[in-house]
Amino acid sequence: LAALEVGAVDAVAKPAPGVPVQEAFGDLAEKVKVAARSRVRPLETRAVQGHEGAYHADPNHVLAIGSSTGGVEALLTILSAFPADCPATLVTQHMPASFTRSFAARLNKASAAAVSEAEDGAPLRPGHVYIAPGGDAHLVASGGRCRLIAADPVNGHRPSVDVLFGSVAQLGRPMTGVILTGMGKDGAKGLLAMRQAGARTLGQDEASCVVYGMPRAAFELGAVERQLPLSRMAPAILESCAARTAAPQTVA
Repeated sequence: LAALEVGAVDAVAKPAPGVPVQEAFGDLAEKVKVAARSRVRPLETRAVQGHEGAYHADPNHVLAIGSSTGGVEALLTILSAFPADCPATLVTQHMPASFTRSFAARLNKASAAAVSEAEDGAPLRPGHVYIAPGGDAHLVASGGRCRLIAADPVNGHRPSVDVLFGSVAQLGRPMTGVILTGMGKDGAKGLLAMRQAGARTLGQDEASCVVYGMPRAAFELGAVERQLPLSRMAPAILESCAARTAAPQTVA
């Protein structure tokens, strides 16, 4: 986790006893290819733009964030800028099961908000960030609570960003969806469903992504209203979640 925070592209979990090597490292070749093409930036360029003006929380607003390769550093950058009364936030980050609890604990130390690994039945409350546990369930929002749903992988992932976004789109509450760096297309269709349901939607821009895969797929599908560099993402999220104004125009 420390290596991922300072720019390592990805990680591979140690195989459990009895798991065949082919199964444990089935995606290793693809991860190596992605690492070779990734945009790893020097640490000194990762400054965060501050939020202008006071943030006034909307207690009904729900924020959903999806990320994959490069997402550890991106989430740390964003959540460390969140205030203690941030919107209720659900996060699906593609990560092995053994990583997510300690990752949530690291984020909790870096953020004024309360960050924890999501538990089934936990109420969605402002000032709280819920990280999807890695492994055998999808994180969804239902009836104002976190739910962990045992189901097959979607887009090759469990938890899946598409599943999270799709559930938030059905809440009938003010909402914002954010898709960050990552390979593949998980989250694109779910973010489109959120936008069609009235959500504000943001995507990380190509220049600041480690891998411009998921945000590209979402943008090309028409799911992203605005693309922003990582340094501007936190204030844009807070602005989106604070109050409703006129619908923004699509920005390339």
